[in-house]
Amino acid sequence: MAINITAAGAGDNPSLGLSVAWEGGQFVMIVAKKGLVSCGIVDRTVMEKFGAAIAISRGTPEKPLVTVNDLLSSRILEVTEKAAELGITVGMTGKEALDLLS
Repeated sequence: MAINITAAGAGDNPSLGLSVAWEGGQFVMIVAKKGLVSCGIVDRTVMEKFGAAIAISRGTPEKPLVTVNDLLSSRILEVTEKAAELGITVGMTGKEALDLLS
């Protein structure tokens, strides 16, 4: 198992990037002041029930999201209502979403 924790974002509100890998799988997410940018391991429906601001991207078997940089350069595919209220939209990059969550 490998766990990598990386500082992401800049300015007064630094974020925490977390990538975890094990034999046969992995996930990556960035925890910001106002919410998360995450791979598909996070369930949008569950997070809606908690009123959380979540921006979700997904990798593919050919191009999995493994590192924080992978997540930052990926496109957002789902957002919670709270994330949408902050201006996060489907199609923006993980970096753009992170900027709005920081």
